[in-house]
Amino acid sequence: MNIDWNKTPLVPAIAQSAESGDVLMLAYMNEEAYRLTLETGYAHYFSRSKQRIWKKGESSGHTQKVLDLLIDCDADTILLKVEQKGVACHTGRPSCFFTSVTQGKVIADKAVDTEAIYGVVDTLYHTILERKNSGGEKSWTRKLLNDKELLLSKIREEADELATAIDEESDEQVIYEAADLLYHSLVGLGYREISPDRVKQELARRFGMSGIEEKEARKK
Repeated sequence: MNIDWNKTPLVPAIAQSAESGDVLMLAYMNEEAYRLTLETGYAHYFSRSKQRIWKKGESSGHTQKVLDLLIDCDADTILLKVEQKGVACHTGRPSCFFTSVTQGKVIADKAVDTEAIYGVVDTLYHTILERKNSGGEKSWTRKLLNDKELLLSKIREEADELATAIDEESDEQVIYEAADLLYHSLVGLGYREISPDRVKQELARRFGMSGIEEKEARKK
């Protein structure tokens, strides 16, 4: 039985611990990710937020060695039996399934320091998404996400304050204002659900290209 990639270009892929049987995560594979998984023996997925292929653990080192790969009876869902190195979830928990609806609480603690693994920018972005998708306590982040006009006005305000600081104020104030602008920019990315990884990809594309060349390329 083969997957019809023309019919289903993105197929759900469930990762399960071969040792414990715990369901670790759900991601998606396209044909290239599927091929790389089979060729390398390590799980590769297609990230809808990053819009690219990624090897599980490429940043954290928490890889998934594939011991078996199964497809369901309709050939449109994949089950991976994996040997998980480290943790599966970007929150630092062993599994992505740690919120119990019936119990109304988080049932698994963080096992690793995510900031040390992913860096503060990615960790902050994922925290913003958690605020967006949760019904928890009120916060400034949630207020911004629920009020687009306020969010846009704050990004404009912080950009102006950074420009003023660069022109007139101390290095410490420049750093403070830059942090404010970065935070509000990340909330804006979270509002649109655009991963910072895509911004990094765009910067990588521009690397080695002059600003004049880049602007000319936009016009074409």
